[in-house]
Amino acid sequence: MLTNLKEAAANLPFSWKSSVVGHTGGANLKVLRMDECSYAAEAHEYVEALIVLEGCMNLSIEDQVVKVQAGEMYLVPSGLQHGVAAGSYGTLLIVDPSNGR
Repeated sequence: MLTNLKEAAANLPFSWKSSVVGHTGGANLKVLRMDECSYAAEAHEYVEALIVLEGCMNLSIEDQVVKVQAGEMYLVPSGLQHGVAAGSYGTLLIVDPSNGR
């Protein structure tokens, strides 16, 4: 099945609201559209892969901001508080466990 991830994210009604576009190996594949706004910190009980398809994500980890550019991935360890600082934009692919979700 062919899916245009950038188009799927662009068609979402809201920024920062992900949509599942597929499943593989027990994982969700989700896209979302980043706008210039920040996103509040959160933590998960699982490792989460954040892959920037286009644009740039200013990932807030503890007291620092890590710039994740297009074509780069950040693996967020389980339990680590992470958020997104203002100025992020573009398309993000998120890979996390489906676990029946």
